[in-house]
Amino acid sequence: MQIDGEYDGDIDCRSTVIISSSGKVTGEIRADKIMINGQFEGNIFANTVEILAQGKAQGVLHTDNLCIERGGSFLGETHLAQSQQQSLLLNEQSTATSLNVGFSSANP
Repeated sequence: MQIDGEYDGDIDCRSTVIISSSGKVTGEIRADKIMINGQFEGNIFANTVEILAQGKAQGVLHTDNLCIERGGSFLGETHLAQSQQQSLLLNEQSTATSLNVGFSSANP
């Protein structure tokens, strides 16, 4: 999905959302990937967020990958995506269990 004009509201997309250099979005976006080359203000929930050279973003980003090109700007907060936070917790529990098992089997 590409946005070339002004949009005020929420967007829910399973693939990529592109805000072109003439685009301006205010609201919440949920997508796999978001590319911002225009203006954005609000909340983002995405696996990947790219703020391109002409992009300006303001708000709260929930993402696992954030890339800001030279010339792009971001003002706000960043947080890990919810799925990433849950995955980290499961990995920590799994690692602790694996270490305990590893120590008992390595020391006869």
